[in-house]
Amino acid sequence: MKIINQDTKEGIIEVVPETLDDLWHLSHIVEVGDNASSKTTRRIQDNTGDKLRSDRGVKKTFYLGLDIENISFHLFTGKLRLTGVITRGPEDLIPLGSHHTLEVKLNVPLTIKKERWPKWAIKRLNQAIDASKKLSAIIVVLEDDTATLGLMRQFGIEYYGPIKGHVSGKRILDKNRQKNITQFYEKVIESIVKFDSIQNIVLAGPGFVKNDFYDYIKEKHKDLAQISIIESTGAGGRVGISEVLKKGTVEKLTSENRVALEMMAINNLLSEIAKNSSKIAYGLNETKNAINLGAVSELLVLDTKVASENMGDLMDMVENMKGEVMVISSEHDGGKQLESLGGMAAILRYEIA
Repeated sequence: MKIINQDTKEGIIEVVPETLDDLWHLSHIVEVGDNASSKTTRRIQDNTGDKLRSDRGVKKTFYLGLDIENISFHLFTGKLRLTGVITRGPEDLIPLGSHHTLEVKLNVPLTIKKERWPKWAIKRLNQAIDASKKLSAIIVVLEDDTATLGLMRQFGIEYYGPIKGHVSGKRILDKNRQKNITQFYEKVIESIVKFDSIQNIVLAGPGFVKNDFYDYIKEKHKDLAQISIIESTGAGGRVGISEVLKKGTVEKLTSENRVALEMMAINNLLSEIAKNSSKIAYGLNETKNAINLGAVSELLVLDTKVASENMGDLMDMVENMKGEVMVISSEHDGGKQLESLGGMAAILRYEIA
């Protein structure tokens, strides 16, 4: 993410999203009631041409601004859409006051105007700008002839796979077994190296396949071996990836990783709940009460609750009183656990009667 223009007096910041993570960040920075403007393409009826073209209309690209009424980010398609009432645009092509959906695209400038930029939104914007485009880690869970990849994105885990091989069991006589193993390993490697500038690779799984795979890359792909570590899990697939996250393995490798930090914060909260600690609050009403009393040391808020519960002022209040605020992604297991607690929780400085 890049900021290309900033006018705090007018409440305007113009950004250029560069990655899928940037779109995810923007889906939580932009709020209902903001004004957003960018280039867009819309099909316009053209009655000057032949009938066929008139029926379909023609696509035209122009600059459009709208007051936002709805925000949607689709993880699997990687699309961020802002829907609202048009406030700016070529009036000969589109009527002001009509509705339109603006699709925010990578490498296309987006101007966001707010009545007031809260501290949490500026903080999140800076996090997105500072975040490296590099994948902090890939978790590769191997089991028999199946591999599942977990890509550590800022918004959560992006799953890739499963990658299947054709490796027979050890008890089955198969003269091509070693050849099939090599082909399977190379297939996994091919999937890993698709992603640029990987910082860490965690090889995990319940059996010895991960160890054999590590031995193979030590011999054939030394560059990958140098950034790889081995971790045991009790299960394969996505469950195995969750086990790695809960162990804090990735957090040890790169303490700046957002998902790992969020998982650690949630695990710490759950640990305090299990101990019946009196210095915690969870659920909307209980947590908001703690904030208003100035008792919050660390606030955890589910990303989907920030706008729906108008949390901006309360988040600023916590930070003004030297508390920590962490927005938790709803796209990973930690976020789902926080959602089950009401979408909001806090570690307190002192007990509340």
